[in-house]
Amino acid sequence: METVAHYTDRLAAETEKIIVGKRHQIQLILTAVLSGGHVLLNDLPGSGKTTLVRTLSLALGCGYRRIQFTPDLLPSDIVGMTVYNQKTQEFQLVKGPVHTNILLADEINRAIPRTQSALLEAMEEGQTTIDGTTIALPQPFLVMATQNPVERESTFMLPAAQMDRFFLCLSMGYPELEEEVAILKHLGDRTPFEEVEAVTGPELLLALREEIRQVQVSELCSRYLVELVQKTRSHPWLKQGASPRASRSLYQGSKTWAAMQGRDYVIPEDIKAIWTPVMCHRIVLTGEARYQKKTVEDVLTEILEGTEVPPTKKELFHGRKAE
Repeated sequence: METVAHYTDRLAAETEKIIVGKRHQIQLILTAVLSGGHVLLNDLPGSGKTTLVRTLSLALGCGYRRIQFTPDLLPSDIVGMTVYNQKTQEFQLVKGPVHTNILLADEINRAIPRTQSALLEAMEEGQTTIDGTTIALPQPFLVMATQNPVERESTFMLPAAQMDRFFLCLSMGYPELEEEVAILKHLGDRTPFEEVEAVTGPELLLALREEIRQVQVSELCSRYLVELVQKTRSHPWLKQGASPRASRSLYQGSKTWAAMQGRDYVIPEDIKAIWTPVMCHRIVLTGEARYQKKTVEDVLTEILEGTEVPPTKKELFHGRKAE
């Protein structure tokens, strides 16, 4: 797994030419990219969400398109449409911006539900249907969406079905004092995207995904993972637990995280490392929990701390030496 670890380190280093002090968030997003999952960036305006996505797309060497979601945006503005060409006197299929490798869905919660749902087929099946014609999307394909968690005017809450299709959800957060000083010193009044060099490309990313598929997960680690997810379905503070899709995301993400550390097997620490960002947007607190000022993060931490961790000794890996 040295190849995966090598390229993720290089990708993070290139991204940090623009994004300062967010190595952990960058690593989590790379986990989603290499796992074939979509990312929801939930943060305040000006925190660097859009800049991060553009910078990362340059480092990944993949096609990139941006859609500004607004209340008047139509599904055809995303997937495309069939138009009549007067010159040829034939109907012509015009692909929408979703037909790319990395799609930035900026302020996704500003579009009406009908338009938001236009992304469901693309996110789940890697294809779009335009006037009865099904078109496969370029691979790799992933959606990186942003939304403002504070502003509610002219916004529409994402449906649970769409939230569940995001591999992970995270926020950039405010930079520390020294980090913000470094941002001003390095970036000044411009963003030097030209400094970012492409580390990979579509074919190499697909090859890295194939390598990650070889990572082994022991029976005990699989049971530990499922036990964590199932506890969200019976926790008294939660009215909606995580779906089996969440278990699959956690399973794939733990394999990717292990590969990024240079290992070809998963240990419980890999599951713990991605537990909160993979699960936080898939569960819903009860009214009583909100009244008690509980947060989703509080509940997830409680579940994690209250679940017995399996051993990481070599018997988990059939004689393989564990760290």
